[in-house]
Amino acid sequence: MAVPKKRTGASAQGHRRSNWKASKPETTKCTNCGELALTHTVCTACGFYKGQPVRLADKAQFAAAATKPAKKTSKKAAAEKEVAAEVEAIEAEVEAPAQKATKKATAETKKASEAKEQAKISAEKAQAANDTMTSQEIQSKEQKPQ
Repeated sequence: MAVPKKRTGASAQGHRRSNWKASKPETTKCTNCGELALTHTVCTACGFYKGQPVRLADKAQFAAAATKPAKKTSKKAAAEKEVAAEVEAIEAEVEAPAQKATKKATAETKKASEAKEQAKISAEKAQAANDTMTSQEIQSKEQKPQ
């Protein structure tokens, strides 16, 4: 049996072990639920692989859903849907004038408030213009208290 003549140093040991590391596993998105799953394995979230269920219970549900024909609507149900649509249309026609009236009223109030604001601003400007004094008036006021 071979026996080393000298002890391996820490540096040589580290260089040897530098390539011995774990790699990140490859993942893909599940075609059924969109969760990340390991490649070539069953999705842990939903149990599907390549778009097909793997568990027996899931297979039975998947097959039943695929073979079930769509339900046909009866004549009564179709007539009820038509009546409901007509009622909704009539209600919309009735509500439309009321909505227009409220829109007009809000527009008028906005215009009135804007006009008031403009009047305030113009009054403030006029007052500021009246309050301004000439340089001679300022000097005369300053000289009076002395």
